[in-house]
Amino acid sequence: MFWTLELASHLEDAPWPATKDELIDYSIRSGAPIEVVENLQELEDEGEIYEGQDIWPDYPSQEDFSLTKTNINLSEIFLCKNSPYGEFFFISLLVD
Repeated sequence: MFWTLELASHLEDAPWPATKDELIDYSIRSGAPIEVVENLQELEDEGEIYEGQDIWPDYPSQEDFSLTKTNINLSEIFLCKNSPYGEFFFISLLVD
């Protein structure tokens, strides 16, 4: 079983708490990638009810994305074009 942030994010809106079968059904109905379904199929199934953090304990919570500082200054935005990862923006922030 291999989870990434992208794969796990497909279960954010799942009907928690849920059983293994309910999660598999949800992931299929919501169009999640096959890797999500395969990972869920590898879970132990003893009629256990899962919460989101049971599937991948390291998945970041909403608090992990919250900023505690209120003064944020946008200092620079860079467009990286000739990257082996494709084009992307890099934003530099200054937090007071």
